[in-house]
Amino acid sequence: MAAKQNKDGVLRDLTDLTMGGTSAMFATLFTNPIEVVKTRLQLQGELRSKGQTTVFYKNVPHGLYVVFKTEGLRALQSGLPAYLGFQFFLNSFRLGVYRICERRGLTTTADGRTSILGGAAAAGVGGALGSVAGAPFYLVKTRLQAQAAKAIAVGHQHSHSGTFSALGEIFRKEGIRGVFRGVTPQIPRGMVGSSSQMVSFGFAKDWLRGRGWFQNNPVLLSFMGANLGGLVMTVCLNPFDVAATRLSNQPVDARNRGTLYSGMMDCFVKIIRKEGVYGLYKGVGANYLRLGPHTVLLLVCWDQLKVLEQYLRG
Repeated sequence: MAAKQNKDGVLRDLTDLTMGGTSAMFATLFTNPIEVVKTRLQLQGELRSKGQTTVFYKNVPHGLYVVFKTEGLRALQSGLPAYLGFQFFLNSFRLGVYRICERRGLTTTADGRTSILGGAAAAGVGGALGSVAGAPFYLVKTRLQAQAAKAIAVGHQHSHSGTFSALGEIFRKEGIRGVFRGVTPQIPRGMVGSSSQMVSFGFAKDWLRGRGWFQNNPVLLSFMGANLGGLVMTVCLNPFDVAATRLSNQPVDARNRGTLYSGMMDCFVKIIRKEGVYGLYKGVGANYLRLGPHTVLLLVCWDQLKVLEQYLRG
């Protein structure tokens, strides 16, 4: 009996991991065009003072229009396979670990409410693991989305033709370190983003339930909680997101070392010196416009998959 319970436990844990990754891929299909614009906004004016750079992308609507007009509809889904891979690995761990801990009562207090410490720890560990696992795909996603027509190009322009060809090319030229370039800010990005999102999501739902709102509408309850989670998450992770984008896209020298930044802290310092603190929040509007609907689609889908999984288990 014990062996059967352990087997069921492992199988259910694997199911939790898969549900998290699947939910994220579903959301990514709809939000990738905004991610393309966000990446270019974060690279626009790199290491230049305000007023010393040509502004190709003013905001998200303008950026979507410019990309569509100049490069066509297909460009709005640049890097989609790589981004699907990143989101699958990130959220398989991020949501999966959280769900595994949630089922074991590690993310709630004795009265069943969301625990700040327990929830943040579970989400943070899952976010860190997922960020490392998905880092190669984030690297390629960033480079592919930065590649643009010369008239609207920002940041260094790589010449990759696709996700897996890019991974192979990077590995041949730069080795395993090159494949994981930019992973340093990915870890705090994943930890801070996951902790702020999951805890705020849980607290928002607790708050709404406590007032008797949306008790009979779990989808709307998840929707409202996810909106708050996306807002909190955006504010907390944007500086790390900018650093991850810059480190992933920078050119490398003959020794495969970045020519613009030596690491995360060097990136932060140079951005603040050249672009001001505002530089750390470049693309924040795009980040929320992506994270908002992405978080809603992700967490609503995740909640519904949990309901389905429990129903199928009887």
